[in-house]
Amino acid sequence: MRAASWRVNAARFDKVGHPADFRAMTEAEKPNPPARPAATVLLLRDGPAGLEVFMVIRHHAIDFASGAAVFPGGRVEEADRDIAAKMSASETDVFRVAAVREAFEECGVLLATERHGGPLIGGDRMRAVEAGHRAELNAGARGFASVLEEENLVPAIDRMVHFAHWITPINRPKRFDTHFFAAEAPADQLAVHDGHEAVDSHWIHPAKVIEEADAGRMTLVFATRLNLQRLARHKTVAEVLDAARREPVVTVLPKMYKTDEGRFISIPAEAGYGGEVFPAIDAPAN
Repeated sequence: MRAASWRVNAARFDKVGHPADFRAMTEAEKPNPPARPAATVLLLRDGPAGLEVFMVIRHHAIDFASGAAVFPGGRVEEADRDIAAKMSASETDVFRVAAVREAFEECGVLLATERHGGPLIGGDRMRAVEAGHRAELNAGARGFASVLEEENLVPAIDRMVHFAHWITPINRPKRFDTHFFAAEAPADQLAVHDGHEAVDSHWIHPAKVIEEADAGRMTLVFATRLNLQRLARHKTVAEVLDAARREPVVTVLPKMYKTDEGRFISIPAEAGYGGEVFPAIDAPAN
């Protein structure tokens, strides 16, 4: 199924009074836990056939998006706030620090500079840091701040371009308030999944992921599909980052509806995903 035909024209629902006459799922139907802060990173590179994004396959034992193809990411930790406070007063930069940490923990990609300044650290330097600290970091035996301190490194938060902001729908049992960041992967740092939360990984064209999901060979959650569609509009990493810097980030809190025609998900039209109402063929996330 082509991405362009997947969205639904909201005008189809005008005759039933969209959105007021939808049989909306209400907060009373399911628990409404608070949305926990989280960060996701869209690691990008220019491959032989065009733009590629790094995707990981969640372990089936993970209770959020288990078995799904997702972008690397996870919860914001209190230590991320401490690191960010030394660098910036921006709340969004807390999420950028978390995105840098998650990219290192999940993928072995470290977007950082030496404390005295300069370019991003190279592959050899990253691999030395990885060999000395990544296992302990993933095991929870030490924190990211102590790794940075010992290695005299600073997260390269300026490389994290704000791409999107999604909040899990109110009627889901586990909810996240997630900021998405796009970043170019250093050519000499090879992304590899961690083997714990993620059991497989791919560098793949965004449209190919959607094609695989539509054929039943991959599982996607709703936010991942729509952000893949946004990526697929562009041919290069530079195009993605330039567009993300220009376009405002609109918060998306999907709303789920039932009609006689099935289940649908609505999002703000101004969020830039090419539509307002979409069929609920992917879960918003569990």
